[in-house]
Amino acid sequence: MMRNGTLASDAGQPDGTAIGWPASLPQVAPAAALPAPPVLPRIKVLHVITRFWAGAGGNTLLSAEGMDPDRYEVWITGVPGGDLWGRARAAGVRTVEIPGFRHTLTPTDVLVLGRLIRLIRRERFTVVHTHSAKGGFLGRAAARLCHTPVVVHTFHGLSFHPHMSRPRRTVYRFLERATRRFTHRFLAVAPRVARQCVEERLAPPGSVHVVPSAVDLGRIPEGFDLSARRALGVDRATALIGTVGRIDTQKAPLDFIRMAAAVRAERPGTAFVMIGDGPLEEEVRRLAAELHVDVTLPGQRSDAARLVAGLDVFVITSLYEGLGRALTEALATARPVVATAVNGVPDLVEHGATGLLVPPADPEAAARAVGWLLDHPEEAAEMGRQGCRRVRTTFAPKAMCAAVDACYCELLGLPFPGAAPAP
Repeated sequence: MMRNGTLASDAGQPDGTAIGWPASLPQVAPAAALPAPPVLPRIKVLHVITRFWAGAGGNTLLSAEGMDPDRYEVWITGVPGGDLWGRARAAGVRTVEIPGFRHTLTPTDVLVLGRLIRLIRRERFTVVHTHSAKGGFLGRAAARLCHTPVVVHTFHGLSFHPHMSRPRRTVYRFLERATRRFTHRFLAVAPRVARQCVEERLAPPGSVHVVPSAVDLGRIPEGFDLSARRALGVDRATALIGTVGRIDTQKAPLDFIRMAAAVRAERPGTAFVMIGDGPLEEEVRRLAAELHVDVTLPGQRSDAARLVAGLDVFVITSLYEGLGRALTEALATARPVVATAVNGVPDLVEHGATGLLVPPADPEAAARAVGWLLDHPEEAAEMGRQGCRRVRTTFAPKAMCAAVDACYCELLGLPFPGAAPAP
């Protein structure tokens, strides 16, 4: 049990004080002067994720990179493709891209399950940590069949939502509920996501721990960046509104264009940029032309987090969103934000404190919120500063990895290195 940061025995002392393992003692001689110690076995962890890119993929990569390499041997497996596999390998993380693994349910999932089982049995992982919908179903089922000692699942968002067909939604809900009994600990990226998981009976009450999804703060400017503005090709005097994300149904990019048209009707000189790519890109271009909105689409950019620092207002129009990695990165640059009040987003964007919230599928409301921020630059700047402070104090990779480390240690009965010594 975790008490006051210390992993403790339930038995305790006669006075009720928790008993914890004593803290490590200082070495009496320099390590170089001592005989070489034996190599101790490390804890083998396998992360199973569906698509290893974007929000959940970035979170998983930071989790894998940030674990103590002297104590953990970390692997990642999932759907082939995406730019994060190379980064993971460069960081020393073992990777396995599974042939036939796709993000949607298909008959070949039986083959993928077999490949996962063979991997887990061969490598004898102590911890299997699953992410996303398909990664969660298949990874937890394989871990159960292999009798893996510890199984952890992270909810980056719900795998089903009202914008899916009813049959598909029913199947995903059933699979989430069926695999919950295979799981020893649940993590969620935001409090509202945790609450939704309990309400939907995807996890038992009291079993979900919130671990904020970290972003790589070291590569994100802490405020407005003029070089980013220049890279976007917009002069400083022009108001620039932008977004970052995959151009697909979830992100509702057509609502962004409709919002832009409403803003330009009141402020004709405003410029707009959408960083990312996806299947709805051509529809976005057609609607922008139809509504006479001049929007820049530079495509997928590896430096998107830096480019956001050149915006005057950052906007997300998502229909559903666990937390929103691009939104977190925008707040880290102290950008004023407008966001749809979906899933875990209101935990991050507090209306009037760290940004403005609007209903989903309401581009007119988003346009009014953008207009308010442009009309109230001092208040908008203060919201940006407060959002920046929140993200940089709570969403650092070190804090996230410490929480994940503590979770593993508690489930394995190990003392957490970061815990205070027992009294």
